[in-house]
Amino acid sequence: MSNTVTLVASGDLRESANQVCWPAQAEMEATLTAAIERLGWAVKRGHAYDDTSGHGFLSSQRQGIEVFRQIDPDAPLIVAEAVWQYSHHVLAGLTTHRGPILTVANWSGTWPGLVGLLNLNGSLTKAGINYSSLWSESFEDDWFNEKLSVWLSTGKVEHDTSHVRPFDPSIASDNARTLGQQVATTLQNDKAIMGVFDEGCMGMFNAIIPDHLLNPTGVFKERLSQSALYYESKQVSDDDAQRVRDWLDQAGMTFHTGEVHETDLTDAQILDQCRMYIAAVRIADDFGCDAIGIQYQQGLKDLLPASDLVEGMLNNAERPPVASRGGDRELYPGVPLTHFNEVDECAGLDGLITQRVHALLEQPTENTLHDLRWSDADQSGTTDQEVWVLEISGAAPPAHFIDGWKGAEGFRQPPMYFPAGGSTVRGISRPGIVIWSRIFVEDNKLKMDLGLADAIELPREETERRWNATTSQWPIMHAVLRGVTRDQMMARHKANHIQVAYATGEAEALDALHAKATAAFELGMVVSLCGDVG
Repeated sequence: MSNTVTLVASGDLRESANQVCWPAQAEMEATLTAAIERLGWAVKRGHAYDDTSGHGFLSSQRQGIEVFRQIDPDAPLIVAEAVWQYSHHVLAGLTTHRGPILTVANWSGTWPGLVGLLNLNGSLTKAGINYSSLWSESFEDDWFNEKLSVWLSTGKVEHDTSHVRPFDPSIASDNARTLGQQVATTLQNDKAIMGVFDEGCMGMFNAIIPDHLLNPTGVFKERLSQSALYYESKQVSDDDAQRVRDWLDQAGMTFHTGEVHETDLTDAQILDQCRMYIAAVRIADDFGCDAIGIQYQQGLKDLLPASDLVEGMLNNAERPPVASRGGDRELYPGVPLTHFNEVDECAGLDGLITQRVHALLEQPTENTLHDLRWSDADQSGTTDQEVWVLEISGAAPPAHFIDGWKGAEGFRQPPMYFPAGGSTVRGISRPGIVIWSRIFVEDNKLKMDLGLADAIELPREETERRWNATTSQWPIMHAVLRGVTRDQMMARHKANHIQVAYATGEAEALDALHAKATAAFELGMVVSLCGDVG
């Protein structure tokens, strides 16, 4: 049939998540279909709702491959997402699809489709697959419908990316340029090791840096197994685990605990997380790792509580001490052991560079990735600018929070994702100037985008509104991007994750940004500055 577009939906690998999230996906598809039909086109779903599973998502790579065998390779194709999705469920089929491809998400923070869309876009970019992308809150606004009409007619949509420009190292101060060059030279001469606990978390193809691109930066992977982390965690004594828990209590962290393992955060879950923390540090020391990433989302979720508390501790300079197995020395004393959540290697390389740049500049070394989760107008009247919600289930260091460890709370991870529970590290990021960045792969090259943002403080009621619209158990940063509109950010950003680090002032932030950009440039990356960076 002419004027027909095929629609597919990639879902989670965890059926519990697919079943809970399906109503939101079905609602989104209905409103998107109505918008397409208003423009005189028909929608054909590439795969049916499954009564047995209770949802209509593609829930495995094999299923995706089989479905794409039945789809006309020249048909216009839409990948519609209202949820977090595993990109590899559709990536194989998209690599050989000849027709125009459009990725679409609803503008909502709930499950969230925006994060899934950005991961898919980053994966398609890395794979060299041509695609266009759109997003909307209602699918009735003029901007969306005009762009959709263009795609249906031409198979392509362009967005404004005038906020992006190439980085010129000559604009950096002498000090920033010198320190950036020093970081790059040290990395390439002395080398560094990135410990990877099982590669490829949640189908995030975009988060894997090929060795032939990573190794020229001086960074090499130590491929570790989560089975080793599980075993090592079980070797940690009750006394050692309790000492970590006591340290957290004395530092002022508040845990919201209960007695029911299936639904509550229990003290036993927290102790297991303390064991994993000690095990992770000791394994990192065994292999001489400069940074580590725990995949966690698959495999370990059935054996241990979530790694979130572990990750938040690792990324903080002030954290419970960990002794070597022989007890003769403290491991990684007084510094963060950079952890990249969900083994996002692009974030790992970024975090490693950030820590070294900030240490030389005597700026805060704590940094983390966040999901670029959702943005909305502030309803409290504090600012008239668009405010992004940045959240990540783990990795956020308490040094980023208002009141530090005393502002950190532990809540149970949602059971539909984490059957074995485990504490998050929830807090509200303190006001201040932030350097944001992202390393990604495009055209078989490493690239880095950088910009500045302001983490702002909002009234508690507005913070709660945003938490309730996203994931209330997770840490949150209220971020206003400097000189980058909402749609410009969506059009350019090639990942579900964004790296953030604080600076102590305006001049310090500019030097930190320029030093990091210089380091990346000297390491061979294609570096771009985004928005207003002074």
